[in-house]
This record gives sequence, structure tokens and C-alpha cells, in this order.
Amino acid sequence: MSIEIRNISKHFGNFQALGDVSLDIESGELVALLGPSGCGKTTLLRIIAGLETADQGSILFSGEDTTDVHVRERQVGFVFQHYALFRHMTVFENVAFGLRVKPRGLRPSEAEIKRKVHELLGLVQLDWLADRFPSQLSGGQRQRIALARALAVEPKVLLLDEPFGALDAKVRKELRRWLRRLHDDLHVTSIFVTHDQEEALEVADRVVLMNQGKVEQIGSPQQVWDHPASPFVYGFLGDVNLFQGRAHEGKIQLEGMRLDSPEHSAAQNAKAFAYVRPHDFDVQRYSPGAEGIAAQLSRAIVIGPIARLELIPSEDSGQADPLIEAQIPSQQYRDMGLREGDLLVLSPRHARVFVDAGQGI
Repeated sequence: MSIEIRNISKHFGNFQALGDVSLDIESGELVALLGPSGCGKTTLLRIIAGLETADQGSILFSGEDTTDVHVRERQVGFVFQHYALFRHMTVFENVAFGLRVKPRGLRPSEAEIKRKVHELLGLVQLDWLADRFPSQLSGGQRQRIALARALAVEPKVLLLDEPFGALDAKVRKELRRWLRRLHDDLHVTSIFVTHDQEEALEVADRVVLMNQGKVEQIGSPQQVWDHPASPFVYGFLGDVNLFQGRAHEGKIQLEGMRLDSPEHSAAQNAKAFAYVRPHDFDVQRYSPGAEGIAAQLSRAIVIGPIARLELIPSEDSGQADPLIEAQIPSQQYRDMGLREGDLLVLSPRHARVFVDAGQGI
């Protein structure tokens, strides 16, 4: 089932949760709504579900307007962060619940319900837990049962709101892989909300970056990572260093270095922002006259193949944060014989520049 979201706006009092949001989701697609707390992603999910009403705009399922269709009739399955399993029911009864409460004319027979529930428990690889109660399961197992229960009614759309948010990091990673494999088997149109960029980039077919009730960028995980459309997207996806300087006719002047930025050749002494990811720095020992940012190594965290360096610029580098973060291979760190307190010079191999066109002087 395809979903068309058209010009959705929503206010809570004076607060604008969503402002004129439009989005198309293809049938069978797995889409992540990604953004910080309060950006509007859960509100949008609830409007798609029919749990909230938009102030304006419309939601279409496969071309049919469902804006005023009751939540029970939208054929939507939900999975929330906190499981929402019935504690007094066994795993089997939890999964069977949606089938048992169907209107008499649509309700399957007991034999059909039994077959369906065991099939779903097999799908989520937990058929051996059918007679247990939720309190006897781990968090990861409870979340998989919640997903089986959502799938029992054969939803046309599956909506997941921070589905792994209450789980520890190792279980989250396992369930992310498992959800992706499950989706590849079932091809149910799915939308999941997360504030975890790694989760969104690893699981989704497409990522919708949201900020302050607006859509900042839509694209594949690779597209949004490689080509962030705005400073917000660049800053939100992974660690990044932000430098401020001036752009003039395709050259960016920062303290201690110049960058070529031919895409901004029209800029005339405009305020510029350069974003550099930690792994995009070339790190060398300082020598007089070397071009780049002179900085003192404050702390080194060497774990596995990567050495994470925290550095304090020797002079004002235009860096928005007093610390610069850089990453180099652990072997390079050892080969250079680096120690905390050493003076280094950093040169960006790659930087993404945004120019504030209204700041020219």
C-alpha cells in the first residue's frame, strides 16, 4: 500500500508540531522518520495512524483519502517503544488478541487462529515461548512478540515508534538486522520513528530528516550521508566539526587555512560554515609554516582500529566548539608516537561548505 502525505500541519496550542509536510511512500517501502526530540516525527506517525487529527492536509492510502477514516478501519499495525503487551495473557494469547476481537463475520476459526499464531511466532523465531507470560521474556523477546501481534491482523501499513528505544545497545543492533530481514520477507509498507541516525541509516530504504516540524531532506541512507542538504542534516548525521569563516569568489578563508569551494564562486565576502567529519582530517606533527589548524592533543581514546583525538586549537580557528575531534587509524597513532600535549597540524581532506548569502559585506 502506498501512502501520500499532503500538506499536513498540526498545532498544539501555540506550538507548531508540523508545518506543511508532504511526503510519498511507495508500496512495500521501509521509511525512517529521523530527527531530534520535538521535531514532529511521532506526531506525523500518529496522524498517519489516525490517532491524531491534522489541522490541515490529507493522508491517502493507495490513492484513497483516509483523512477522516477511523483508526480501526485503516488496517494499520502498531509497535511502540514500551511493548504494550497484555501482562495477564500468554504470548500465544497476546498474538491471537487482534484476531479474536474481529467482528464475528470476519473472525477466523479457532483452528485458523492457532495456525496463524504459530506461523507468526515462527516468523519472529519465538514459537517455543508460546505458553510464557510477558514477564518471563527479555526486552528483545517482548518487542518481537509485539511485532508478531501487530502483524497478526495482516496490516496494510506497519508503524513503529522508537521500537527499540528501551533496549540496550547490543539487543538494539540485533533487532535492527532482524527487522530488516523480516521486512525483506514480508514487504509490508513500514514507517518507523527514531532519533538514532545509525538505526535509520542501517535499516531504512529511505530516510526522512525532520527538524522543527519541517522535512529537511529525503533520500537513501547513502544520499543523505554523502550529500547533506542543509547544515542541520550535516550536524545531525554523525560527529562533525563546525568552522566559521568567510567565502569570497570560490575561496573559503578560515583561521590557518584556505579551502577551495568552486560551488560558491558567486559569494562576495559572505559568512561561511565549513563542516568537517573527524575521519576527514589529515593529522601531522606541527612544523613552522605548515598550512592547517595548529592544535594541541588534549586526549586520545584508542579502541580497536580507531584512535579518536580531542584537540585544542592553538589560536582561534573559527571552530564553534572549543574542541576539535579527529580520527586516525590506531596503527598511525602508534607509528607517530603521539602523546597527550603534542602539537599537531590538521588539514581537512574534505569539507562541506554552506554560505549564508545574506551575510555578505
